[in-house]
Amino acid sequence: MNREKQDLLLQVQDISILFGGLSAVSGFSCELSRGELVGLIGPNGAGKTTVFNMLSGLYTPTGGNIHYWDRNGRVHILGKLSPARLNRIGIGRTFQNIRLFSNLTVEDNVRIALHAGRRESPVDVLFRLPRFYRDEARMIKETGELLDLFRIAHKKHELAKNLPYGEQRKLEIARALAAGPQLLLLDEPAAGMNPQETGELMRLISLIRKQFHLTILLIEHDMHLVMGICERLLVLDYGRTIAEGLPENIRRDPAVIKAYLGDDAVNEGLAVGEGSHG
Repeated sequence: MNREKQDLLLQVQDISILFGGLSAVSGFSCELSRGELVGLIGPNGAGKTTVFNMLSGLYTPTGGNIHYWDRNGRVHILGKLSPARLNRIGIGRTFQNIRLFSNLTVEDNVRIALHAGRRESPVDVLFRLPRFYRDEARMIKETGELLDLFRIAHKKHELAKNLPYGEQRKLEIARALAAGPQLLLLDEPAAGMNPQETGELMRLISLIRKQFHLTILLIEHDMHLVMGICERLLVLDYGRTIAEGLPENIRRDPAVIKAYLGDDAVNEGLAVGEGSHG
């Protein structure tokens, strides 16, 4: 955990949250350095999405601290900042259940996210001054580049709800990227995908991480994806961290095997991903 301060992007210290007196997450801590790709895993109901909701401003922690360093090196204390504010300082996310503007086109879903970076003034817009047209041209260009990257540019005029499921997943990630994040939270990006789509997604995540200089924290149940692209893993169970380390070590950690597969699997010497649907 003792990472160089200049490389530190996110520092989470003992955050907890209660719902009706019940603890959903208790004492969760982690640190993310710039450029890392880290997986947050655990059985269903372990508290993973609840952690994401606290990091992205949807939930307010009842205890602990979250510090985040923006591109200018300024530190922000998260926990009470709105999702819109977090988006503006460089934190983007996708959701386990896809949240697109279903009745808007593919192109418009991405353009909406680009509006936060518009540079023209109300006067430019009202009188259609040159800056307005320059900004429009920039947005069209950037939207096209993102849709090309995700191989859905040929469907830019289709309604988002008419895309196949796998392409809706891609569109949601493209829209998150359009806002210009430096920290991207991916909540089960491979959910509902077939093996071919999952393989393509793995390549895509690795590509956008490098091309956009991203730090990525992802939740995923597909162990092939997790073990294939994550540099290290954090494991939650019943709202508590039970393990942290390299993927290969996590696969064979007795506490992790017990959480996913039960005591018998520990005795049989199984690893996570062997006989597991987690």
